[in-house]
Amino acid sequence: MALLTFILFTGFVAFYATYKLRKDRLDTRDGYFLGGRSLTGIVIAGSLLLTNISTEHLVGMNGSSYRNGAIIVAWEVTSALALVIGALYFAPKYLKMGLTTIPEFLEKRFDGLTRTLVALLLIISFVATLLPIVLYTGALNIEAIFEISNLLNVSQDQGILITILIVGIIGAIYAIFGGLKMVAYTDTINGFGLLVAGLLVPILALLNIGDGNLFNGMGMVFDNSPEKFNVVSRESGVGEGARSAILPFEVLFTGLMVNQLYFWTMHQSIIQRVLGAVNLKEAQKGLLFTGLLKILVPLIIVLPGLIGFYYFGESLYDNPDNVYPMLVKKVLPLWLTGFFVAVMMGAILSTFNSALNSAATVFSLGIFKRYISKNASENKLVKIGKWTSALLAIFAISIAPFVANAPEGLYQLLQQLNGIFFIPIASVVIAGFLFPKVNATGVKVGLIFGLFFYVIMYYIVEVNLHFVHIWGIEFVLNIALMHLMSVLIPNDNKFEMKDAGVLDLKPWKYTKPFSLFLVVFTVILYLVLGNV
Repeated sequence: MALLTFILFTGFVAFYATYKLRKDRLDTRDGYFLGGRSLTGIVIAGSLLLTNISTEHLVGMNGSSYRNGAIIVAWEVTSALALVIGALYFAPKYLKMGLTTIPEFLEKRFDGLTRTLVALLLIISFVATLLPIVLYTGALNIEAIFEISNLLNVSQDQGILITILIVGIIGAIYAIFGGLKMVAYTDTINGFGLLVAGLLVPILALLNIGDGNLFNGMGMVFDNSPEKFNVVSRESGVGEGARSAILPFEVLFTGLMVNQLYFWTMHQSIIQRVLGAVNLKEAQKGLLFTGLLKILVPLIIVLPGLIGFYYFGESLYDNPDNVYPMLVKKVLPLWLTGFFVAVMMGAILSTFNSALNSAATVFSLGIFKRYISKNASENKLVKIGKWTSALLAIFAISIAPFVANAPEGLYQLLQQLNGIFFIPIASVVIAGFLFPKVNATGVKVGLIFGLFFYVIMYYIVEVNLHFVHIWGIEFVLNIALMHLMSVLIPNDNKFEMKDAGVLDLKPWKYTKPFSLFLVVFTVILYLVLGNV
């Protein structure tokens, strides 16, 4: 029954996405890389959600909430604020310019070298930190929850390797042959499948705890440890203990929002869905619907951890990543296991094939066309994109098993290292929009400075600051340095944002009311749960 439900759901996703693409032209630049600029709000929201949420969130964030409480929700609910800014400010400008990639804007605003540097950084960040890690941790978590090795009667290492191969190959097929639209459609179905399956875990657990009454179960979990429901951390982000703090409350006002702005409004694998929207109205819908989903997502990636503390007490404090797998095994009926495996694999696939598609887009349009074949046809660019995706997939599948031999905590280290790429690129893009006096020389100096600042301060000097505070300091210094260098080495840097005439730019009439609702909801959440 488990195998049957897995095959049925996975098969339905593949069939539906293929059916929807049957009339699409995938041999053109916009058709392959941007889904023919035909994505609607619901598709964008579903794809954005699943591109972001993977097994590391389900297992890692639930483990963190089990151990440290609900303070971890800051990573999720503050995303809604960034998505509001994306809908109101960034999306209208991106679509007005008819962009395909973020580096493309940097060439228009600054120069070709700035575009190339950022494109290379994006590709390196995908290859070095995301693709192999997503594959390995995803396979590891599926093995922990569903014991694939026992089902196939092989060793645990072999089970993980088989899972890596299957997920990597399927993800590569989606990304290579279907382009962005295939990725987006499969993401949408898997995304809503993830919501259903993810919500079933806490619902079934609370029904079990409350003897059939959901609210009684929730009350019992709350009464067991009310302090864990507090979303405001009392940790200090400055001084002794700051480096080991989980998420001090004050970081919400420094580097965290810069990071959220970058990820949700400038990160290529995320914003590519928005660039593929059929019009501005659908792009804004997609971003704001995602904001609503991000506020609800803690029910899936935080609440189960709190329920786990009710069931297991402090027995798993040394192994918090085991909490979610154990909770799933405890409450999920056997007949739902196959569906849950399919959804979990979809979550891994989404992050993996989104990164492949984005890396292929950035390489084909930002590097190949610019430096290797300036007169390449659209069909040629699509072929190069497919080969890029294939090579990166082979690379990721090949090195993913070796992540097992890395020192403990490497994944967390790599997540922190993303700050090396995120903050400098964010400062360059923000400077491009908000500071007209910053020129190409200034942004290049700021970009290079930012690449080294975080590593020196956090890993070499080992300053007693939470790493998110260092992000905030780095951002301010980057902007200041860009201005200084632009004054010292001035150049003619006139930029006028022109309407490319690609899309209908009429905004969604509910954009501002919906945005206000998300902001107010986020503030109320902190006011209500900040004093538990």
